[in-house]
Amino acid sequence: MSDCIFCKIAAGEIPCNKIYEDADVVAFHDIRPLAPVHFLIIPKLHVASLADCGPEHEALLGRIMGLVPKLAAEQGLAAGFKTGINTGRGGGQEVFHLHVHVFGHKG
Repeated sequence: MSDCIFCKIAAGEIPCNKIYEDADVVAFHDIRPLAPVHFLIIPKLHVASLADCGPEHEALLGRIMGLVPKLAAEQGLAAGFKTGINTGRGGGQEVFHLHVHVFGHKG
């Protein structure tokens, strides 16, 4: 989507504090962190929310969730972390591009 900020980040059109990238996903630090460590993992494919996912997205969702513990450990969250997926306006979603929040405290 041409007006989606996360699509622009995924395309490299908007800079971010990137911690990971591969052919399918990008992970970067949140610009409004809720914890000392707070990053997002987004698919490069535009999917508006988790509610828009179907069987065709299972591999992508698995890829994202499989990266969570790896990236959390790399960011110093070996003792534990939280994840969150806000879905829809009622679920607190502000950017309508699927994204997983990972946050916690180092140590």
